Amino acid sequence: MNDPRPPHVTSSDFLQEYGHYIDGDWCEGASGTTIDLRNPATGAVLSRIAAGNAADARRAVDAAARAFPTWSKTPPAKRQEILYEIVRRLKARLPHFAMMDTLNNGKPINEATHFDMPMAIEQFAIFSGTPWQLHGESIQAANTVGIVHREPLGVVVQIIPWNVPMIMLATKIAPALAAGNTIVLKPSEIVCLSVMEFMREMADLLPPGVLNIVTGYGPDLGETLVTDPRVRKVGFTGSRPTARRLMQYASVNIIPQTMELGGKSANIVCEDADLDAAAEGAAMSTVLNKGEVCLAGSRLFVHEKVKDVFMEKLQRLLSNIRIGDPTSTDTQLGAQASQMQMDKITGYLELGPQEGAKVVLGGQRAQVPGLEKGLFIQPTIFDQVDNSMRIAQEEIFGPVVSVISWKNDDEVIRLANDSIYGLGGGIWTSNVSRAHRMACALETGTIWINRFYNFLGGMPIGGYKQSGFGREFAHEVLDHYTLTKSVIINLEPGPMGVFGQP
Repeated sequence: MNDPRPPHVTSSDFLQEYGHYIDGDWCEGASGTTIDLRNPATGAVLSRIAAGNAADARRAVDAAARAFPTWSKTPPAKRQEILYEIVRRLKARLPHFAMMDTLNNGKPINEATHFDMPMAIEQFAIFSGTPWQLHGESIQAANTVGIVHREPLGVVVQIIPWNVPMIMLATKIAPALAAGNTIVLKPSEIVCLSVMEFMREMADLLPPGVLNIVTGYGPDLGETLVTDPRVRKVGFTGSRPTARRLMQYASVNIIPQTMELGGKSANIVCEDADLDAAAEGAAMSTVLNKGEVCLAGSRLFVHEKVKDVFMEKLQRLLSNIRIGDPTSTDTQLGAQASQMQMDKITGYLELGPQEGAKVVLGGQRAQVPGLEKGLFIQPTIFDQVDNSMRIAQEEIFGPVVSVISWKNDDEVIRLANDSIYGLGGGIWTSNVSRAHRMACALETGTIWINRFYNFLGGMPIGGYKQSGFGREFAHEVLDHYTLTKSVIINLEPGPMGVFGQP
């Protein structure tokens, strides 16, 4: 057995309490109350954060608004230097940040170390070079020259979820800072330990007010932040109900939004697929980050000709998944992030059989010796699922997969597109032409062919339909954090003579 806890990483690498970070200083919340950040594997309190309110939100926007005029004119070389120094510091403390996400979120330490942190670091690396590329263009015409300036928006509000906090932090703030905006970031009140420590680590790099963090419950902060007339954009990743409210708030001052919401992605296994690879991919999609991934292939469409063989392979893989202490390098499936999420998942585990689905693996809470209070769920396979069932249409966000049979390509494309979501998807086939045709027909923003979760740095990620709008993870996101100004200069002297010569 490996050492159950990686060396040189301890819980002493973070504070027992964090205030808001506003205008370059840590400060208590106006309410004086706090929220516990817990370890979902043990139930223990790790740290506490301020329970912010409207007064805190206004202070943060005040700071960001004051900082914007100077920060927006910061030379590209300086912004690049800051972003790349963030890369360097994250690499230096990678094990510490990974452990904080593991402790607070419940994800296995191997995932935090080898998936979350490298992807977060990559985002800062990608956008560290973009300040040099944010320039306009000129258009030449007879006696006229047109200049298109590209400018930062101003104060932006960013709201991130609890499932992959460091990735979400990087995805939001890296392009916004690169483009010259100032930020008020609101992390999840459930999981944000790594986010707060990030700010403590990077505080000396940024001028006061450029990046502000306010913590607390969404209803206490969201409306004040988004309706402030000085805020020029909101970027959000989270649930559809919250997105609807934020879009209503954004309509007050008619500000743009980018929304990355839920998913119920179709993972399609064709009869000519490499079934071992497909089963591995389906198993990984089910258990990665305990299924708390918006891109998870939670609707598994398996061709009827290979279903029996495929299901045997998938069940064997998932039945051998090692559930346990998230800080152990042996663990492959950790604890669900919160009691609220645990209750949601168990509700769907009860609902599936009521709808007529058959549980062929799992379906219950998992018991881990020594972690009896832990929020663990067995990897679960629902078979005999109809695409109209709620377990096939609603986002469960747990280690649960619904298996649906299909006969021909037209049928599976129709079923896959029969969803309010359109975020991710997978196709497994040995026929490249078939894969291309199916990928073009699917109404979804990202499709992996013959390897699920095959992320490629610089590729845009975003949704169709109610999975949201806007794209992140790529240079395209810079369009969402800048606007253009057209300046047309007349080079021909004198009047045009529209009203005759004087």
